[in-house]
Amino acid sequence: MSPVIATTPFSVLDRSRVRAGHDGPQALRDTVALAVEAERLGYHRFWVAEHHSVPGVAGSAPAVLAAAVASATRTIRVGTGGVMLPNHQPLVVAEQFGVLEALFPGRIDMGLGRSVGFTDGIRRALGRGRQDADDFAGQLAELLGYFDGSQRVHPQVHARPAEGLTVPAFVLATGRGAAVAAEAGLPLVIADVRGEDAMLRAIDDYRAAFRPSAQAERPYIVVSGTVAVAGTTEEARRILLPEAWSTAYARTHGAFPALIPPDEVLSRAMTDRERGLYEEALRGPVYGTEEEVTDALEKVIGRSGADEFLVTTSTYDRAALLDSYRRLARITGSVPGDRA
Repeated sequence: MSPVIATTPFSVLDRSRVRAGHDGPQALRDTVALAVEAERLGYHRFWVAEHHSVPGVAGSAPAVLAAAVASATRTIRVGTGGVMLPNHQPLVVAEQFGVLEALFPGRIDMGLGRSVGFTDGIRRALGRGRQDADDFAGQLAELLGYFDGSQRVHPQVHARPAEGLTVPAFVLATGRGAAVAAEAGLPLVIADVRGEDAMLRAIDDYRAAFRPSAQAERPYIVVSGTVAVAGTTEEARRILLPEAWSTAYARTHGAFPALIPPDEVLSRAMTDRERGLYEEALRGPVYGTEEEVTDALEKVIGRSGADEFLVTTSTYDRAALLDSYRRLARITGSVPGDRA
């Protein structure tokens, strides 16, 4: 096993993607089943996501889904990647995670993002606007204050049972959020959605600006990305086709559709713009045989100095997805020791 990979915890984020011919409830059950398998394979964390009114994503209530995952597992850490804080009142988020930590002590993570609903209609339904993302730092400080009893935005208001409990907080960021994570002294979760160079610059800025806190004494970086492992390079690439097509469709039609089988993707006609976005989506992930993926992950972790890697793979074929995670577990192993 690679020494770089052997000392890096690997975790899983599942977005509860809906598959064509299957409904949203099945996608949620698939997420819970994947969490059970991830625990058996020795992954460090299992996180779920928040999306609202998205046809191809069933995960709309991450705290509720995290409770189901925690109930079905015993040792793996469980959390969110993430709760979009501007969509919610910090008090409610604190109460939700306080309940989770009370029920599953020592296993709950609180991953937090600064996005707000994707469309005007969703934002109106949530009672939020674009401007609500602008005070992410203030919302974050209020939320954390409910746990340690220091919040003063609403005097004499206490989050029960959160106050006095410790729930590790993480900030999900692509750019500006990295500065918020550094100022708050929190671990950073970041992906190369704007290209690897931009991600590496954000990581450098985060390290330089990091202020130690009660949550973290030093910078802690979780790099997230899609990883697909199979017996051949082509088989691994096939795992990526449904999500790549869905991404291209979303960027040209405004909505994420359900995932379709790889053969259907290959038979679909695409406009030049769709084809370009589809090919672009296939360039970002790490994929290939176990040897190829080992080499690629060594380079990503080495360049970024990541403390942890969060795998975010989605596909239509559940058997292929599970096989990919099993093969990746053979590469990474179960990593004991010092973790955030």
